[in-house]
Formats: sequence, C-alpha cells, structure tokens
Amino acid sequence: MSAGGRRRAYPGWAPRPVRPRGRRRPLRAAAALIAALVLVTAGAGAWLYEHLDGNIRGLPLFGGASGDAGRERSDALGRTPVNVLVIGSDSRADRADCVIGGDCGPGRNADVEMVLHLSADRSNATVMSVPRDTVADLPACRDPHGGAAHRAYRGQINASLGYGPGCTVAAVHALTGIPIDHFMMIGFTGVVRMSDAVGGVPVCVDSDVYDPYSHLRLARGRHTLKGLSALEFLRSRHAFGDGSDLGRTYAQHLYLAALLRRLKNAGTLGDPGALYGLADAATRALTVDNGLAGVPQLLKLARAVNKVPASRVTFTTMQNRPDPADPDRVLVAPAARALFKAIIDDRSLTAPGGGRSATGRALDRAAASPDALSALRARIAWRESRHPWSVRPVTGGADDSTAGAVTGAGTAIPGGGDASDFDAHQRTAGQRGACAQVSRYPTVEVAGVPMTPARAFAATRHIPLSAR
Repeated sequence: MSAGGRRRAYPGWAPRPVRPRGRRRPLRAAAALIAALVLVTAGAGAWLYEHLDGNIRGLPLFGGASGDAGRERSDALGRTPVNVLVIGSDSRADRADCVIGGDCGPGRNADVEMVLHLSADRSNATVMSVPRDTVADLPACRDPHGGAAHRAYRGQINASLGYGPGCTVAAVHALTGIPIDHFMMIGFTGVVRMSDAVGGVPVCVDSDVYDPYSHLRLARGRHTLKGLSALEFLRSRHAFGDGSDLGRTYAQHLYLAALLRRLKNAGTLGDPGALYGLADAATRALTVDNGLAGVPQLLKLARAVNKVPASRVTFTTMQNRPDPADPDRVLVAPAARALFKAIIDDRSLTAPGGGRSATGRALDRAAASPDALSALRARIAWRESRHPWSVRPVTGGADDSTAGAVTGAGTAIPGGGDASDFDAHQRTAGQRGACAQVSRYPTVEVAGVPMTPARAFAATRHIPLSAR
C-alpha cells in the first residue's frame, strides 16, 4: 500500500522470454478498456466512487532512467491535447490469467501499444497502433523493485514492459516523439470481463476461419463475441491479413470501433445495474498511471472522449517496413514520421464534415509510396525463401480470396503481397459494415498440413464454433 492507500502492483517485471512462433499468441485486446472508459464511467454517480476507486491500481507514469514523457503544447485558447498509451500485457502473474493464457511464468511483454490522442478542442481523436514487433532503440529504465537502472539497448519494443509500464511509456515516447500524459494497462482477464459486461461485441469475418493457435473458429458472416471468444478474436495472429501481427491489428480496430458504437448506442448507460457492472469490470481490469488513479480522474478522461463523435475517432497503424536483419520484425517507415508529427501538432485525420482530412489523405499517399511497396515485396521474397508455403496466396478454391492487394491509396501490388501491411489502415469508429479479412495464405497447420484458415475450418467440423 502507498501512503494514500493506493495499491501498487509489481508482479513479474522481468522481460518475458521470447517464445517460438506457433505457441500461444499474445493478447491483442488492451484497447478494449479505452472504449469502455469512453462511456461506462461517464454516467457513474458518486454512489460508485468508493467501491470503484478501490479497484484501481496506480503506478508511476515514467520509468525512464532520465528525461520525461514529454510536454503537450497548448492551443491559442490555452487548451491542451491528451495522449494516453494503452498497453496490453501478456502477464500470467495471477491464477486467472494463468488459466486463460494456458500456463504460468514470470515476466511480461507489452503485446499492444496504442496511443490515444484527444485533440485540444475535443472535436476529434486518433488511436495509433505501434506494432509489437517493432525494433527500436529502447531507453534505459529504472528497475521498479529497487530503483536500479538497466542500460539502453536495441530490441523489440514489447519487451519494454519487462521493466514496468513506465518503461513502455519511455520507449514509445523515444520512438515517436509524442508526449505521453497517461497510460492504461489491461490483461487477459480484463478483456474477458469487459466483453461480458457490454453483452458482447459484434464482429464480421469475410470467410470461414479457424486459427488453431488462438482457438478462434467462426463461420463467415457476423457474430457477437463474449468472454473467451472475444479474446480469441483479438489474439488471433494467423487468422487475418498475411498471418502476421500487422493483419491482426486491423481486425482489432474493427472490434474496437464496434465496441465504441455499441457503448454509444446501447441503453447500458441508462440502466444503473448494467452501468455498475460495466464500470466495475473496467476499473478492475485497469492498471493506470498515478495521474489517472481515481474515479474522478477517469471520469474526466471518459467525458473528454465522449465528446468526440464516432465519425471523428480514427484508428490507424504506424507505417512500418521490414527489418533487414529479420523481416519478421519491423522498423519505423519514413511515412510514419508524418503521422507522429500530425499527432504532436494536434492535426486531425478526419475533416469536420466527415471523410479524411488533408492530413489523412497525405498519409495514405505516403503509405503507398514506391519505397513502401519495394519494402513490402522484399519482405515477401524473404519469407518465401525460408518458408515457401507460408507466403503464397492460394487461389481458385471456394474458400480462398483472390491474389493481389490494393493499398488505401489505390496502388495495386501483384499477387503475393498485402500492401495493407504498410498502409496506415485509417478508418473511423463511425464506419460500419467492414469485415475482418481472413488470410488467404496457408498460415495455419492442421494435423501437420499447412492450409488457409478457411480450409482449416472445413477440416475441423468436430471443433465447436467460438460464436454463432
């Protein structure tokens, strides 16, 4: 306990060992808590404060050995933006997370890093995903146990959580230059509780899909995901896009946009019992920085987010390119610098009347640049040289999409690549009807046979569906 009675939790701070690909897949659901806090706590009254306040765990914002998390610039009216880093942890520090995750062990990785940017005038918001496989120069951080610092090193950004969420704040700020005002962190159990509390989240998949690694099994079409099925969807790495973390990120954005719309449109906020359950689930799911460690602070943030129309909440992904040393990892692409600067300068990716702003359109053009397309082809060629079956799109079958892809700016790539990996993947929470694109590549194995997720679905009719 701290002097003020706030619980401090430092379970398993050592970096989590890197696991072979194909074993358990990391949590991809941390940003669910953002959508929950948008509206869940916005209707909470004083009668909730005492109980909910006791649920919240607070930790220091910045864990770097030197410097700070940056400073926001005020606009002409003295208003300032707010940037919140949302972190998803794969920790198995408690029994519930061990059961869901499949095993127990020390350490943890930040398997989701999303920066939520609220504009100074609260008219728009941007949610930018930083791919977990991003390789960067990671800053020196203080050990949260005894204050000793580890030296700076080059590594994968998700390993920064091994030294606490404050170290992940330091790493994301160092990578992007974006000031970070707060963080929120969620684990496996929190995702399950949140999806149950909202009564499920509607999603769509454009093909039958089975991912034996996350256990997601859905028929083509629309479904409402609750509990473990929501976690399976958000953790599925092999099911979407090219079977990498990048394709999965786009599916997560679809989920979060649907969650936000559900919260805004449902009658939950007018039902005190449902509201309490939702607020209780959200606060129990969270570990936050000390600046947010209380119901009044969370209410203030939630009300600020609630002012933003769904049509002006933009989900996007940091543009990236393959790491020459390991194309299964990524580096910051040149186009990403423009995205970082847009957030730092508080420029919206959407226009006030709807649609993309000039800034948003410019980012699309940069994402489809010749350099980005060349980098994509290089990654595909490298993968094919090592694992020929893993990158060739399968065509001609009823369960498979056709080869080829188009970037958001309309630049075609001949079959064998998905340019959306390098697109900023801009979409707003107000856009409806999109389905998660099931991978057309043989990204999974059933009984040792490589196949597409759609064919894996057909081959496993004895396995129950995740949702109907």
